[in-house]
Amino acid sequence: MTKNLNNSGLKSIVENYDLFFVDIWGVVHNGIYFFEDAINALNELDKLNKEYVLLTNAPRPNYSVKKFLIKMGISENISNKVYTSGQASLDYLLKNFKNKKFYHLGPLRDFDLFYLFQENKVNEINKSEYIICTGLFDGHNQDLYYYKKILLGEKNKKMICTNPDLVVDRGNEREYCAGSIAKIFEEQGGQVEYFGKPYPNVYSQSINVKNKKILCVGDNLNTDIKGANIQNFSSLLISNGIHREELINKNQNDLFKEYNVNVDYIQDSLKW
Repeated sequence: MTKNLNNSGLKSIVENYDLFFVDIWGVVHNGIYFFEDAINALNELDKLNKEYVLLTNAPRPNYSVKKFLIKMGISENISNKVYTSGQASLDYLLKNFKNKKFYHLGPLRDFDLFYLFQENKVNEINKSEYIICTGLFDGHNQDLYYYKKILLGEKNKKMICTNPDLVVDRGNEREYCAGSIAKIFEEQGGQVEYFGKPYPNVYSQSINVKNKKILCVGDNLNTDIKGANIQNFSSLLISNGIHREELINKNQNDLFKEYNVNVDYIQDSLKW
């Protein structure tokens, strides 16, 4: 049974948990501005000395997202709690692929993910030893068929997907993410190594989770909530996010069954 927290707020369950994994995009901000109620909730967690991690499927190192949040007007105290799927990817790449030639699928702005070994970047996919996917190319951010053609014949290579999300909402605009490209590659027979939610390693990489009662807060059933379910953590779905239209048009419980997830709590937006 999913409990609605719209009236009682996060404060009504806060003492049940030691650690909170809070998604950023769709919960803390929408890519354009931050949500004041969510920032207030995080400040209240700080007052109670509750641990939390801003765990995000962003294809950037931690420092890049921290810098973005601070520029948006979010305090350093909160911004310093960031851990990204990009950072998890980078740690893996430095350990296993640092000296191999790679092809980058994604916008130029994501270069900071591989600047430490950028000399190994090649401009022709057939000359690469593996593929780093951070998203879609600028100018080709709507046409998924374009990527089917690029990846055709490359299934013998491993793809490193730095963001498992399929889509994200930037303000009122929906955009494809790296996960959509990785899905195409898998459908063509390619092997993908994913970093980020819902895959288990990203949680323990970001903080010590041992013997802690944990709540995951997010707006994505495929990543935030599915990840919580896999780890046997509790979950809080923010309904005014990526699934808002589905939740308007479908029965809530039917939607959860469709995505094969269990949701412990639901709230329109993160509020204390």
